[in-house]
Amino acid sequence: MAGPAGARSRDLTAGPVGRTLLLFALPTLGSNILQSLNGSINAIWVGRFLGEGAIAATSNANIIMFLMFSAVFGFGMAATILIGQAMGRRDVTGARRAFGSAVGLVMGGAFAVAAAGWIFSPAILTLLSTPADAFALALAYLRVIFLALPASMLFVLLMMALRGMGDAMTPLWFMGASAVIDVALNPLLIGGIGPFPRMGIAGSATASLIATHVSVIALLVTIYRRDLAIRLRGEELKWLIPDPQLMRLILSKGLPMGAQMLVMTLAGLAMIKLVNRHGIDTAAAYGVSQQLWTYIQMPAMAIGAAVSAMAAQNIGAGRWDRIATITRSGILYNCLLTGVMIAAVIVFDRPAMALFLGGDSPAIPIGRHIQLIASWSFVLFGVTMVLFSTVRANGAVWAPLIALAVAMFPVRIGVALLAAPWLGADSIWWSFPVGSLTAMGIAIGYYRWGGWRAARLAVPPASEALREQTFAEAEPAGRPQPTG
Repeated sequence: MAGPAGARSRDLTAGPVGRTLLLFALPTLGSNILQSLNGSINAIWVGRFLGEGAIAATSNANIIMFLMFSAVFGFGMAATILIGQAMGRRDVTGARRAFGSAVGLVMGGAFAVAAAGWIFSPAILTLLSTPADAFALALAYLRVIFLALPASMLFVLLMMALRGMGDAMTPLWFMGASAVIDVALNPLLIGGIGPFPRMGIAGSATASLIATHVSVIALLVTIYRRDLAIRLRGEELKWLIPDPQLMRLILSKGLPMGAQMLVMTLAGLAMIKLVNRHGIDTAAAYGVSQQLWTYIQMPAMAIGAAVSAMAAQNIGAGRWDRIATITRSGILYNCLLTGVMIAAVIVFDRPAMALFLGGDSPAIPIGRHIQLIASWSFVLFGVTMVLFSTVRANGAVWAPLIALAVAMFPVRIGVALLAAPWLGADSIWWSFPVGSLTAMGIAIGYYRWGGWRAARLAVPPASEALREQTFAEAEPAGRPQPTG
């Protein structure tokens, strides 16, 4: 796809649907894997250099970061959909205006939150009941993470915007570069190896800060050098001041999408509280299972993102004839790829868990039991992701939030509590497939019979364009004037 000023992106409105979707989803999957591996390797460095207290410290800080990035995810998804629909209409100006408003909105908040976070980090950690042994470490780590927050949020927005344009490869390359820099610097800055200062746990956060800044600067240079559709120059820079109409639109769509992440976080905390009642071995088994589930969920997350971007472009182009095929292809690829991941985890669950727990841990049989009951439910989760990615591409954001809230709280938590007298800890594991079935049922019903197709989501005209239109309608050129 070509546009003004040499803007280039991948056209997702033409060609075979299945092949185009798969080629778009695979780089996104690669980015997700790199990001998770980066976090896992950094955790290993922190644990080996600094011990269990440091691991606990990073866990407490990462909860805070996850909640903050939930909001960015919502605003980024809203901007991605607007950009995708604009590119489908060949409206490069609309894509740039949507991106500019999203950046202005998020970055203004990011700098304010970073400053407040630095000041109130001790109070935040106290509120979280951070263990005394980990408090000083968590404070040092969290304050550096807050310094990195604006660059981190901009990096996320840039990658999501590029995917909205149909470009999944550029985010993959720069996520890879960021991961390599981060992993390489971690041991050097933690342990003070060679000419590097010995910074302890702050060194891990500083490695992430450096990697993020280097990557985001390099990505911006690439965007401008390639003259991509989201670059802003000259008069276009005024679009970084959020347009009131666009800001309302991004907020109204972004907040419900960000709230989905909050719902998942709160449900996760509730499940941990239930698991902890069954003792340390069950808690350890559940913790390792969550590590494995992170990788099982990746195909669904990548395919969902690809479906959303592809559907948005096709809706923008008026190609509704392709939407059902995009959705069916997404469901098929989810079932295949997620199924392969589940099979691999179940076959190799013992050696995988031994990496975390040791080969003789009594938690391993419990963890294997959890995998057999709960892991297959992520196929259902993936189907739900695809269906709701399609409806979100046309601006329908409340039904996915409501479905997730229902599936997580009255259903999943309800099953885990009410079935406990009969099933014991198994009530928790069976709550996963029951909750996933509920969410999938709601998603299917809304996709087939909901009113999401009638919704309309588009970048509103700029305020100056509206004024010009009003004047033109008031005094059209060449209108005959009365002669008296």
